[in-house]
Amino acid sequence: MSDLVNRVAENVGIDPATAEKALGMMLGFLQREAPDGPVARMIEAIPGASELVAQYNDDGTGGGLLGGLMNAIGGGGVMALGQQLMSEGLGMGEITALARETISIAREYAGNEVVDEVVGAVPGLSQFV
Repeated sequence: MSDLVNRVAENVGIDPATAEKALGMMLGFLQREAPDGPVARMIEAIPGASELVAQYNDDGTGGGLLGGLMNAIGGGGVMALGQQLMSEGLGMGEITALARETISIAREYAGNEVVDEVVGAVPGLSQFV
């Protein structure tokens, strides 16, 4: 996974520790929002992805108090993820680059068909990838 984290860090322009956390958050978001079958196949195909999801997704609501609050008021999904990533210091350009890089990595490991099914199932995600 460290090679993938370093790739994300370099291509997005962020430090490796932030890249690791952001990648884990992005994958956890996809796990929560996409259909179980395709997203499970995608995450299982990426080396170390399951561990990142477990490490950086604490309560299943989308990230602690903010994620829980956003979901409770109907503002979850892509917007809640964006808020979480901004709270980690990422700007919109970096968030878009992170989404593109995450999907690119997923395509390499899981294939286009599975990833297209995941992306198509998450409202608003296709505009970032």
